[in-house]
Amino acid sequence: MEGPGLRAGDALLILGLETSCDETAAALVEGGAVVSSVVSSQADLHARFGGVVPEVASRRHLELVLPVIEEALGERTLDDVDTVAVTQGPGLIGALLVGLSAAKALAWGRGLPLVPVNHLHGHVASLYLEPEPLEPPFLCLLASGGHTLLVDVPERGAFRPIGTTLDDAAGEAFDKGARLLGLGYPGGAEIDRLAREGDPEAFEFPVARVPGLDFSFSGVKTALLYEVRGLGAAVEARRADLAASYQRAIVRALVARTLEAAGQTGAERIAVVGGVAANSELRAALPDATAPPLALCTDNAAMIASAARYVEAILPPGYLALDAFASAL
Repeated sequence: MEGPGLRAGDALLILGLETSCDETAAALVEGGAVVSSVVSSQADLHARFGGVVPEVASRRHLELVLPVIEEALGERTLDDVDTVAVTQGPGLIGALLVGLSAAKALAWGRGLPLVPVNHLHGHVASLYLEPEPLEPPFLCLLASGGHTLLVDVPERGAFRPIGTTLDDAAGEAFDKGARLLGLGYPGGAEIDRLAREGDPEAFEFPVARVPGLDFSFSGVKTALLYEVRGLGAAVEARRADLAASYQRAIVRALVARTLEAAGQTGAERIAVVGGVAANSELRAALPDATAPPLALCTDNAAMIASAARYVEAILPPGYLALDAFASAL
């Protein structure tokens, strides 16, 4: 295959791989259509630890990556695939290397080009998939377990960060809060479920306001810790109220900053992506914002294949020296 990287209009069949954390995922995307998307979650495996154990995640990816790819291919074969896309980072380095190594092997074995994808760009690119793709420009809140940032999206394949978290990501704050409340993993879903039974105004949990358009969630986590300690044995009876109030504080902070950013940038459209975009209260608080289907909010490979349409493909053997990166670039 000759020429520059893939472009949005290319009706190519892309095999995407995603192994940045605790989901082993593979997908086929053709143009803007999701042909297949398979996600094997390790949530039950890590639940006993209250969070993701990197070494355990890496070993499980090794076991799952080929079966997940085979399931995603379905009746297609690797001979039908035009290019391979894979998450290069950020994420857990060991987990990323499993996916990157698998992608290199598949691409090299078939003489296919390889597209390394930034995981954050993947989340934004989930908005470009059918049946209702969103056209830039727009302001996007990207909130997940590892990242929380506001980005200005002028065109497909590019974005400009205008705000980020100074400490915990919103999803991380949800997970840590869930542990303090004795809930299961993943914490965000557990808090969202329990919060529906509680009073969100029962407790006042302040979220720090920092300069600019940045976020800070370490303080609200500490406030929850002190409240739980202060309640002692009574915490069980107030668990739903605590979850509802804690969720309300985090959502209010996300919404307030997003609307502030929209006002400053003049953005006419707002989008929300990432695992936290599945939160029911956040969706309700931003009713006019565009969000992907729930299945595309959490980590998946369809978003990686979608992003690959706007990234320069690397021809063989140029990608054999590619390495993964753990931190956001």
